[in-house]
Amino acid sequence: MTMNRWIKTPKGYVIISMVAFLFIAAIWSQDIKGIVNGLIAVGVCSAIDILCSRIAKKKRALPDGAVITGLIIALILSTAASWYIVAATSLMAILSKYLLVQNKKPIFNPAAFGLLLSILFFRTGQSWWGAFGDLPAWSVVFLLIGGYMVTNRVNKFPQVFSFLGTYFILLFVMGILNIGDAADALRPPFINASLFFALFMLTDPPTSPAKDKDQVIFGILSAVVGAVVYGCFGGLMYLFIGLLVGNLYQFLKPRSDKQQKR
Repeated sequence: MTMNRWIKTPKGYVIISMVAFLFIAAIWSQDIKGIVNGLIAVGVCSAIDILCSRIAKKKRALPDGAVITGLIIALILSTAASWYIVAATSLMAILSKYLLVQNKKPIFNPAAFGLLLSILFFRTGQSWWGAFGDLPAWSVVFLLIGGYMVTNRVNKFPQVFSFLGTYFILLFVMGILNIGDAADALRPPFINASLFFALFMLTDPPTSPAKDKDQVIFGILSAVVGAVVYGCFGGLMYLFIGLLVGNLYQFLKPRSDKQQKR
């Protein structure tokens, strides 16, 4: 595949967008540590992906999926995270891609899985700095432009809109009812995190449905679970848990359909 053709693929769009986010956020905040973490995460993800691919005797291909996973991890983890935590998070993410599979496709979003485990094991700080939460409010335009290009390329608008609509309505209602800290989730940097999540993680083609009806169900389920977890427990895990529950639904649905046909 030529470079021009690769750039026009969904993965090409995602990588270009995220590299741009990485440099914009790092330059604006004058903190090069984010770029260093990006190099570590992408390097570890790519190396482990190539190694696992060879062990599984898969056809050799560019580890562009692993690059995306590494970039997501780097953009979400705090820039203060130690290099070995970045590496360990990347390792867990890629291993999940090869150990937890269905029909040779990962069941769970690798980045979300690795980031969730990093919170549970290392209590890592996750600032979502790459979503421009600490930058001026207008910088969210960069996020929306990149997100629109990716979502349009992978045809995931029903999924994104159903998630964001359900998520924000639930948080608004929970905020009015003074349930947990729901009102805080409607302000930066949480709102930046939710937009980044919906546009770049929820839309992952291998771990999300293709049909419009299934996308709507997937988006609503992920939003409901994420909002409820945030309202009850707060913390940093709610978006990841919502997505992983959606992934689990996507995994179990074909089996449920087969049993109903019997």
